[in-house]
Amino acid sequence: MKNFTYQYPVQVYFGETVTKDALKAEFSKYGSNVLFAYGGGSIKKVGIYDEILQALKDAGKKVTEFSGIMSNPTYQKVQEGAALAKENKIDFILAVGGGSVIDCCKIVSAQAKLDCDIWDFEYTEHKSPTEFVPMGAVVTAFGTGAEMNNGAVITNEAKKMKSPLWGAFYDFAVLDVNYTMTMPISQVISGSFDTLSHCMETYLGTPRDTNLSDEINEAVMRNVVKNMRKTLKNHKDKFARSELIWAAAMAENGILKLGKVTDFQCHMIEHQLGAYTDCNHGQGLAVIHPILYRHIYKSAPAQFARLAENVWGISRENKTDEELALEGINALAAFIKEVGLPTTLAEMGITDTDYKAIAESTILTGGCCKKLDAQEIEKILKECI
Repeated sequence: MKNFTYQYPVQVYFGETVTKDALKAEFSKYGSNVLFAYGGGSIKKVGIYDEILQALKDAGKKVTEFSGIMSNPTYQKVQEGAALAKENKIDFILAVGGGSVIDCCKIVSAQAKLDCDIWDFEYTEHKSPTEFVPMGAVVTAFGTGAEMNNGAVITNEAKKMKSPLWGAFYDFAVLDVNYTMTMPISQVISGSFDTLSHCMETYLGTPRDTNLSDEINEAVMRNVVKNMRKTLKNHKDKFARSELIWAAAMAENGILKLGKVTDFQCHMIEHQLGAYTDCNHGQGLAVIHPILYRHIYKSAPAQFARLAENVWGISRENKTDEELALEGINALAAFIKEVGLPTTLAEMGITDTDYKAIAESTILTGGCCKKLDAQEIEKILKECI
């Protein structure tokens, strides 16, 4: 394993009906002006909005609402939130929703304390923000594990880029199983596959020898596969749901990444696909993963073979590493089909887009076992059609 320093700042409240007590314990730590951030309004339909608003009122908070945060949050939306935070002298941001809301607020928190444009600050000046508006998250849709780190994926529509930005860590995160039971099952499966993707992209990074981080990762991946299947059999299985919620957190709280240089090449390709098509993130990953892996597995056959054996349960007997690796990729593709995720871009309604431009603007990751170029990424995307 490579050298690392580990410190984890996010306080986690996990379980059934934990939200009320968690917010009561936390709200006393912050000032009175709160930015209440949420998405398209689904939290109003299921009663979560009323519960959170009442908790804010009970704590004596003055509330400014920041609503309408979309899937694949835009840079323009970030700037809208930052302007609200500055104008209303916000002391604390409460993000209620899934990864899109949670990601957006990380950058709002940083931009609200900056006088310059945060995109240029990070990508042109190569600096990182150091001051933030404090934040808390209440997770209603899981999979990205966004509440566990300070990275965010934001779509800059003017630049045609869907790229990572770095903002604030959440002071606390509430993972309330009951709140996530309101998710449509298609969203549960899509989000859970994102968790699996995060795990695979970490596992296949360097170093690719057997280490503790990878062995813990194998357990998380097996757990995700098992509980996705259980959830499809019984949509109301709270135990399976709680396992998936915690797996999503484990995938992104840094534990699996200790001593690793991660891959995340599939994510980078999907991000740029999303910048051009605004597609569903988990579905895009499901389409790209098997095809990408068939392009790269021969560059790291031993690690792909371990994935096949230790996660997908494929016997090593009388097989080379390459043969075992390919069987594992085929098992992944079969699982994607089994859980009802798309296997082609056409199934996602993407029939024509500028694959060359997507490929040329895709960030190339250092942890990938094969050094890709724009030409091969374009080829991968066209094989996804």
